[in-house]
Amino acid sequence: MYIETVIIVIYTIALLLIFIYALAQLNLLFNYLSAKNISNEPKFNLSHPEEVPYVTIQLPVYNEMYVMERLLDNIAKIDYPKDKLEIQVLDDSTDETVATTKAHIEKLQSTGLNIQHITRKDRKGFKAGALKEGLKIAKGEFIAIFDSDFLPQKDWLKRTVPYFKNKEIGVVQTRWGHINRNYSLLTKIQAFALDAHFTLEQVGRNSKGHFINFNGTAGIWRKACIVDAGNWEGDTLTEDLDLSYRAQLKKWKFKYLEEVETPAELPIVISAARSQQFRWNKGGAENFKKMLWRVLKNKNISAKTKMHGLLHLLNSTMFLNVLIVAILSIPMLYIKNEYAHLKPYFYVMSFFVISTVIFFICYWIMYRKMYGGGLKNFMGYIGMFFVFFSIAMGFSLHNSIAVLEGHLGKKSEFVRTPKFNIGKFKDNWKNNKYIKRNLSVHVIFEGLLMLYFGFGMYSAFIVGDQGGDFGLFPFHLMLCLGFGYVFFKSLASKV
Repeated sequence: MYIETVIIVIYTIALLLIFIYALAQLNLLFNYLSAKNISNEPKFNLSHPEEVPYVTIQLPVYNEMYVMERLLDNIAKIDYPKDKLEIQVLDDSTDETVATTKAHIEKLQSTGLNIQHITRKDRKGFKAGALKEGLKIAKGEFIAIFDSDFLPQKDWLKRTVPYFKNKEIGVVQTRWGHINRNYSLLTKIQAFALDAHFTLEQVGRNSKGHFINFNGTAGIWRKACIVDAGNWEGDTLTEDLDLSYRAQLKKWKFKYLEEVETPAELPIVISAARSQQFRWNKGGAENFKKMLWRVLKNKNISAKTKMHGLLHLLNSTMFLNVLIVAILSIPMLYIKNEYAHLKPYFYVMSFFVISTVIFFICYWIMYRKMYGGGLKNFMGYIGMFFVFFSIAMGFSLHNSIAVLEGHLGKKSEFVRTPKFNIGKFKDNWKNNKYIKRNLSVHVIFEGLLMLYFGFGMYSAFIVGDQGGDFGLFPFHLMLCLGFGYVFFKSLASKV
């Protein structure tokens, strides 16, 4: 009975943590629905030359053969006074793109564009190191940052810079768009998840003055804010989240602009999505370790902001809780039907159902705003949510390993996400030189988990003496499909 008790306790704790996170999401939904655009905010009038501040655009890049030309040509179209704009290409590349990028930049320089090609001898600090190096010589009072796969509209600066007239604002962040949203099921699922973050979460937190994060790209910083917060640091894999929290702990305000969309490319190969997910989730755990006590001890922020901040930093750790609940759900199914006197304890299982319903409602509000209501869209949403939830759980092993590494302090290299510059499914991505061909051992365990949850579905028919127990059958079905998708997709990407 000792083992059964341990299983029940661990399972219950994980379920309760997921439930608390779901309640926080529900609170963000209420914040989102009540958020109002403040039209009387002070803004620079960029039609007056004396109010136009100097801006530096930083483009941190590393071996970006397939998107470099597109990036540079797009940035060259930015509509802003040339005498108040400089562009830094922070190139850490180690392949032939160094030469081709240099040649392209020289061509743009001949048109009168103030663009510099900045290289380093080593990648110390990775992206954070490159941004910090460029900041030393940046002339701009404000620093806009774009990753290599982002394509800001030409009026992007004119829509973001004016908000800095409020001297308390340290960052203006814009919403990510997705140029290849409908490329495949994988890109649709990624877009679905990111849309929730860039609507529900960013607006929900920002509208009530809770901490949000600069998303690493498609945003603009006040240079003085970066310096005051301690500058870029490369001791975590998500340097953007790190600096965001340090800045807000210093009382800098962040402005999130949901209405300004900055298009970008989503990873189209699961190996690229895996490496991105690993970096984001491990970096989140690293920042939780780094920021936990700084947030708790700060006397200038409210208890509610602290709560949302800690749950925000623990966001990636929810994958670990989901994995724990998933793995223990099958033993719990047998325990429930073996020990009749314990049945009252199993009401705790309803917490996962309630949490799922909360997520379903929150994501539906986001989906409806983007695509409209009506029965047809709602039915489409149900299918999308089912697939999203299944595949998200299918990533839980991979992401949990990242989270554990982050919490345990294991250091790893900043692994860039390969870019493709592909918009149609028929376009061939297999010749991309940056794709990793080695198969992770994690994939084998994902295949085993697919079989394990297949056994969970079988168990629903044989447990107990009342003709089975199908309460967890939908959960195990989603897990089996999710791990199966990740497993077979990972195998296929190595072909």
